[in-house]
Amino acid sequence: MGTRIRILSGVVALGLGLTACSAGAGSSSQQQQSGSQGQDTVTVALRTPNWILPISAPGFTQGENDIFATALYRKLYSFKLDGSSPDNVDPDRSLAAPPEVSDGGKTLTITLKDNTWNDGKPITTKDVKFWWDLVSANKDQWASYKPGGFPDNIASFKVKDDKTFSITTKQAYNAAWFVANQLNRIVPLPQHAWDKGDPKTTFEELTAASKDPKSYATNPLWKTNSGPWKLQSYVPSGEVVLAKQDTYSGTDKPKLNKVVLRPFTGDDAEFNVLRAGQIDYGYIPPANLSQQSYLESKGYDVSPWYGWSITYLQLNFNNPKTGVLFKQPYLRQALQMLIDQPTISKVIWSGMAQPTCGPVPPKPGSPGGQGCVYPFDPAKAQQLLESNGWKVTPDGQTTCEDPARCGEGIAKGTPLNFTVTSQSGFAATTKMFAEIKSQMAKLGVQLTIKEVPDSVAVTPACKPDESKCDWDMSFFGSQGSWYYPAFASGERLFQTDAPVNLGSYSNPEADKLIEKAQFSADASALQEYNDFLAKDLPVLWMPNPVYQISAYKAGLQGVEPQDPMNLMYFQDWSWKS
Repeated sequence: MGTRIRILSGVVALGLGLTACSAGAGSSSQQQQSGSQGQDTVTVALRTPNWILPISAPGFTQGENDIFATALYRKLYSFKLDGSSPDNVDPDRSLAAPPEVSDGGKTLTITLKDNTWNDGKPITTKDVKFWWDLVSANKDQWASYKPGGFPDNIASFKVKDDKTFSITTKQAYNAAWFVANQLNRIVPLPQHAWDKGDPKTTFEELTAASKDPKSYATNPLWKTNSGPWKLQSYVPSGEVVLAKQDTYSGTDKPKLNKVVLRPFTGDDAEFNVLRAGQIDYGYIPPANLSQQSYLESKGYDVSPWYGWSITYLQLNFNNPKTGVLFKQPYLRQALQMLIDQPTISKVIWSGMAQPTCGPVPPKPGSPGGQGCVYPFDPAKAQQLLESNGWKVTPDGQTTCEDPARCGEGIAKGTPLNFTVTSQSGFAATTKMFAEIKSQMAKLGVQLTIKEVPDSVAVTPACKPDESKCDWDMSFFGSQGSWYYPAFASGERLFQTDAPVNLGSYSNPEADKLIEKAQFSADASALQEYNDFLAKDLPVLWMPNPVYQISAYKAGLQGVEPQDPMNLMYFQDWSWKS
């Protein structure tokens, strides 16, 4: 997963430390010192991509690979979250018009727009079918596959003509969910250039070629593409140069001639080059945020990159000792009221985080933390505990005094004493938990903070009788806990036995609302799901840090808005003349 330890829905981390992908450019007066070679080039701090085939492979799902593949191969559907189009489909970047839904919601008929491969051949349904056949025949090697999901949930895939095809699902889905969570994976591939006749043999050859990065710039396979960029040069673990694709058929034609992707060994190395003005778009590591004004004086714009994400503290409902405590809604509410999200976001994260209030992120551009159900309120938290049978001992140890009121399975004298397993290596996270520990101690709730390199690995979903089920709380959100596709549904996070439901939260009403958001055409279903879980607290909501703090030369236009789903569209970038 790269250097970021976090669970993502599809995109993984781009960068080093708390920041990620970066690039940079210089205004005309600064071109000589900048990383660019004139007004037609931009230099971007970004880890070297190491997977070129636009079918994701296990172990190669880092964000830089998605950015790289998207520059070379257009997806069937691209998305933007500004609310300007149905189902968040980006009409300009997508290769197809939004689907027409029929057959009670089961059949989606999709019409391709007029586009060509860079060799002039038209992009047709043969290229979509080619992708479909490769994925269907090799799904066990596809990183996006989970049994029962795409393509298992498809009853039929039919080509009508060169421009039109249909997909019929085994059951009706909410079309917005299906487009954003299933059809988002389709990338038409050049059937005329790659097809060996057998999907297994073809896939083997494409996979072998993708595992050989040193040949990326020379292998004829990768010369046929549909994106705005072509690969000019590639150095394994080194610099990658993308050149403008002159025959690109999309409307979002590149304004620059070249993009140089430059990797760095770590945050310090990247920041030194940024400070020297030798890169056009980079990032400020959180430890260096105090130097923001220095960078601005050197002609950089600094911009937080907000992700389409949420951050939370996982509670282990199956822990044989503390699980009974977490199952009490009043206790979860009291714990949530002891987390001062606004202050932590402002002071500890230097304003580069926003409160999380529920499972659906706020729309990009809108302020986070509006209307949290349980705002910071220690007095109310104390009242909740006392009214439910706890003897609150400020700065001591709060214990259950009246088991009849504390809740089922909670014995007299049970202490409120928990261990938080958290990510190591993040100064802001360490400070955040010191603050939360201090606030909770004021009400006699004792936290022990245990930092480990990979908190996801050591806090798995578990059954109460398993030895690995001894963890209480887990945090892996130093760069956001969960990044969503365009439709922010919860079937992978909060449904009973969901794959990333590490805390084993289970609520029949939540399951019902998650299914409704996924399968019904009711537009309000996602809001209902959000409102219920914001209140029920399957986890404790935590400040959601920005994806990274970007810094780019003031003369570079088109960088913003930065894509909340962590893609970079270099074709939008240009220098001020």
